[in-house]
Amino acid sequence: MGRAFEVRKAAMAKTAGAKTKVYSKYGKEIYVCAKNGGTDPDANLALRRLMDKAKKDQVPGHVIDKAIDKAAGGAGEDFVPARYEGFGPGNCMVIVDCLTDNNNRTITDVRNCFTKTGAKIGAPGAVSHMFDHQAIFQFEGDDEDGILEILMEADVDVTDVEVEDGKTTVYAPHTEFYAVKTALTDAMEDIKFDAEEISFIPQTHVDISEDDMPMFEKFMDMLNDCDDVQDVYHNAVVPN
Repeated sequence: MGRAFEVRKAAMAKTAGAKTKVYSKYGKEIYVCAKNGGTDPDANLALRRLMDKAKKDQVPGHVIDKAIDKAAGGAGEDFVPARYEGFGPGNCMVIVDCLTDNNNRTITDVRNCFTKTGAKIGAPGAVSHMFDHQAIFQFEGDDEDGILEILMEADVDVTDVEVEDGKTTVYAPHTEFYAVKTALTDAMEDIKFDAEEISFIPQTHVDISEDDMPMFEKFMDMLNDCDDVQDVYHNAVVPN
């Protein structure tokens, strides 16, 4: 599963785009999270996770504060989540997560990304059953047995623990995110996470051929250019 995570991280690094897109993405997500669950990160754990992730991705504090203040004011747009699934270039499986205040606009924009690159958008559930919705933590260390013991003693449901190149990666059901983080930070005060996120991990992979690469890159770039797209998950393995 470690390879799947690295593929996912590489893909997201490529499709993250310009800083303005990253700031906009986090601003919208933080606003929605704070509006729905409250503006206090100590009481709204999902908001705290988002804020920590935004800071790690070097989102300026004023962007975070503006989104929270906007939510506290009670005004603003009513964004709702929307998820689209299908098959991209090279027959890879794709999940596109959006936040939108206009479903018609969003589905039109996302569908264009599929149709203009020879891809095929599918019905809800078309490919998501081939992904695992996982909480993922990665940090320095190679004591696999020790980490497993910590998590088992905390009664945390763990999917897998992998050690590779001096890095430990913990996978758990997405509902166990805070339980895993609390158990690890309580047992290891100096722990620093290279990654702490909730993601869709593909169960299988598809190698993208050299011939399909130009269209695959166009597909990902087009999705990245859609203002409503928040995250893109896929099972493609691109040539080095």
